[in-house]
Amino acid sequence: MILVGVVYLVVGFVFSALDRSVSDHLRSMWRLAAWMASAAVYAAHIGYEHYRLDNSPRSTALHAALAVALGGFGLAVSASLHSRHPLVLALALWPIITGLPAFLVALAVGAVLARFARSG
Repeated sequence: MILVGVVYLVVGFVFSALDRSVSDHLRSMWRLAAWMASAAVYAAHIGYEHYRLDNSPRSTALHAALAVALGGFGLAVSASLHSRHPLVLALALWPIITGLPAFLVALAVGAVLARFARSG
């Protein structure tokens, strides 16, 4: 889980650096690429938790959400360090804003995967 959280942070840093190095009309492409890379990491994490570790949907969702929240916290720390004004509220809000939806989606996906595994 911690490793995946660090991967989210690295994806954020790499694509942020690429985003700053291009013209305005290419920024949306890099932002979309960052979202797609994060979605691929998220899907791979859910798949790993479900298929490789054989975790329950709730455990899978919790681990995926904690990794996403950790990545969100890391990005909030980075943003706060690079801001002129400390973004203290972001340190609490970004993990919640990213982690809660990640938990709910992973729980639903895990439940569907578990149902297909039982019926198959």
